[in-house]
Amino acid sequence: MSSPGAPSCDNYSPRSLSGYELDHYAGRIRAVVIQLAGEEWGGQDARVMPSTAGRAGTAVTAVSDVPRHALPAVRRSVRATTTPAKLRLLLIGLVSLCLVWGAVAAWVVSQRASGANDVASTSETLSLDGQQIYRALSDADATAASAFLSGGLEPINGPPSYQADIAQAAVHLERATAAAGHSPAAADLATLSAGLPVYTGEVQTARADNRLGLPLGAAYLREASVLVRGKLLPAARNISAEANVRLAAASGRATGLPLALVLLVAAVIVGFALYSAQRWLGRRTHRRLNRGLVVASVAGLVSLLWLGIALGMARADLLQARTHGSTPVAALAQADIAAQQARADESLTLIDAQGNDSFQADFVTVQHRLGPGPGTLLTDAVTAARGSPAAGPAAAAASTATDWYGAHRTVRSLDNNGRHKQAILLVTRPGPRHSFTLFTRLDRLLASAIDADQAVFNRHAVAGSNAFIGLEVGVIVLALIMAAGCARGLTTRLAEYR
Repeated sequence: MSSPGAPSCDNYSPRSLSGYELDHYAGRIRAVVIQLAGEEWGGQDARVMPSTAGRAGTAVTAVSDVPRHALPAVRRSVRATTTPAKLRLLLIGLVSLCLVWGAVAAWVVSQRASGANDVASTSETLSLDGQQIYRALSDADATAASAFLSGGLEPINGPPSYQADIAQAAVHLERATAAAGHSPAAADLATLSAGLPVYTGEVQTARADNRLGLPLGAAYLREASVLVRGKLLPAARNISAEANVRLAAASGRATGLPLALVLLVAAVIVGFALYSAQRWLGRRTHRRLNRGLVVASVAGLVSLLWLGIALGMARADLLQARTHGSTPVAALAQADIAAQQARADESLTLIDAQGNDSFQADFVTVQHRLGPGPGTLLTDAVTAARGSPAAGPAAAAASTATDWYGAHRTVRSLDNNGRHKQAILLVTRPGPRHSFTLFTRLDRLLASAIDADQAVFNRHAVAGSNAFIGLEVGVIVLALIMAAGCARGLTTRLAEYR
């Protein structure tokens, strides 16, 4: 039932609304339509025709008399608002991605260039200096012993070859100290700096006593040899070993694949993003190409090609420097050092004049380690030098070492049978099948092999390092061009919606 005084539902109809109420509702509908149409409707007011007969049907008809272009305008307004928003998001995303690409590429180049520079100018230099110090001191020890055996008056500072060895050791020590900085090799370099004057002082004392015919000369020489073998040579070996570890790390940093994979992944992401943006814009604008994105794509392709060529060339050169440079040089240097030690043992055995003493035992130990033979230093050096300029001299050195061992057996046979002077002549004088001649040939072959492969290392290491010149700055500039191209291309499209 209806409430008392309320109009019956049976009597309720649109005609019961007053003209005022109809105008009120028509105004509200008009306001909603104007709000939806917004600026694009051009501020045109909706026309509501006044009711002439006070009938609802007339009023409703008047409101529906709003221009028919209103709803399409509303749809266009909504669509225009959405597309610019997407364009703005695309603009921010592509510009950010291009800048991130530039940062990643520059970081990868920086890491590679740093490793290449370390290989070419620091680690290999320190390793070579350590090897040269070791070799110079070994040769000085052997030369001092041989000169002591030869007798006669000599310069107070030793023979010219001994003086040259000490001078060479001092030069390489100075260079290594400058290159090492605060690295772990600094302690061993300090040991060498402090011990080298002590060693030369003991050798001079031994020579002075020998000139005076005092037997203490041999004792001082043995003491000097113990110092160089027990303290100085291990320090030089540690320097070279520590530098080789740094060299391997730097070479890995300059040639390793993980950084290249990071760069490749970043390039794929950026390329896919630019391609997808081009396709999306093509569908939206019915234009095949966007000039700004084309510029960005070309700049990205140029940077990728530059990176690929530079990184590939640098990696090839640095691997060549390691395979046919530093690796065989290190193996050949170890063999040469062992040969120098064996030569000193041979001379010190004769100085002692006690037959098969500890120095002779050390010679036999070094001989087994030097080779040639499976797992020996000379065989490893020949294997490492295969395919490099040092291959020929290394193989000849292995053959000469065998001949030298035969000459040494002759020396020991003469000495053990009371023919001490003849044994000394074989060690200190040149001649056919003499130990002096064969060792000199062995030493020269190893030295020429080292020089040949060191030249290979220097050439390829410098070439690998030079491949990165200008690359870091170049990829940054190209990344900025990519970002500018994306910004230009998308802002041009955004301007069309204003």
